[in-house]
Amino acid sequence: MWTKLVPVTALIAAVTLTGATAHADPAAHTEPTAPIGGEALGSRGLVAPTGVKKPPKSKATSYVVADADTGEVLAAKDAHGRYLPASTLKTLTAVTLIPKLDKNRRIRPSHNACNQEGSAVGLSPKTTYKVDDLFKALMMSSGNDAAMALAETNGSLAQTMNDMNAEARRLQAYDTVAKTPSGLDKPGQSSSAYDLALIARAGLANADFRRYISTKIAKFPAPKGYYEISNHNKLLWRYNGMIGVKNGWTSKAQASFVGAATRGGHTIVVSIMRHEGGFWDEVTQLLDWGFSVRGKVTPVGRLVDPLPASALAAPGQQQPSAAPATSGAPAAPNAAASPGISVTPAAQPPLLDTAASKQTDSTKTVGSLVIGGGLLFGLIWVGYGIRRKRSRSGS
Repeated sequence: MWTKLVPVTALIAAVTLTGATAHADPAAHTEPTAPIGGEALGSRGLVAPTGVKKPPKSKATSYVVADADTGEVLAAKDAHGRYLPASTLKTLTAVTLIPKLDKNRRIRPSHNACNQEGSAVGLSPKTTYKVDDLFKALMMSSGNDAAMALAETNGSLAQTMNDMNAEARRLQAYDTVAKTPSGLDKPGQSSSAYDLALIARAGLANADFRRYISTKIAKFPAPKGYYEISNHNKLLWRYNGMIGVKNGWTSKAQASFVGAATRGGHTIVVSIMRHEGGFWDEVTQLLDWGFSVRGKVTPVGRLVDPLPASALAAPGQQQPSAAPATSGAPAAPNAAASPGISVTPAAQPPLLDTAASKQTDSTKTVGSLVIGGGLLFGLIWVGYGIRRKRSRSGS
């Protein structure tokens, strides 16, 4: 009997460990000491101020409502949960490249840029475009072709990815790992609702960024003449005071959005991730709620300021100690509430997710060795059993 159980046990162990590794965050950062922006933001559940009505319900897995002027986070849910950002990652592309590229420079896009999959503005290798046109295409029409053309204009795709990830570190957006300039899904790419709000806030400080995200309709060059492009952010037409920013969607990431609006001289930022779709009304309600409570409640956290150049770690050095929690399992799943803050605990993550989030490079290596050994032993034992069975039937 035991001879039958051994290979089965070995295979089960191998599959179990394989499952844990599959859930591990491929872009894990230095083990954090506290969540960026405040301890309460480490919670997976709803974190909201007391003494006022709770934020409107949202189907988003993760969201942040913040005062862009003061940096105060007014409410959050799974703020540091790492998810696929889809096209909201283009905010980081814009924040990174706008200061680097001359907006009046003219370029002719490569065939590679023009043939990018997904949403596109319709670049042609036969047409010359201003960099300014490409940024409009990036932030208004969510052009993946424009994203690649801008990346190549910056020197190369590799250079741009290095620059984007360096900018994320400068902003202390440690949940964000950029693998593409467009946000097209790629293993290891991630961001969080907190980081999207942080990046958008940085962008709002740039006049060109604000111009790109707030433009509703623009003329875009064509091989002969021009055609009109329109902004994909529906709230520019629906919500009073809407500045804009960016929405995104892929089948794996689901819907994501980060937006900002100004009323009475104050700006509120809302970011959401992993929404099933049809989020426009929910974002409107979250913005309304943000405006109604700003300046009246205890903030649940804070959007941190960018790091000074002297504090940036050189490649290979350890990140600052106040790094965020790893994907799917923040450092404080049910962080204790401070006075004036209410924390609603979230359901604990599945066992494999919890185990995987705690893996280090050394445990991943050991796990891989165990997996390989377990599978090899199981296969050898199964082969041995088959051989014995054949030898018996032949005697």
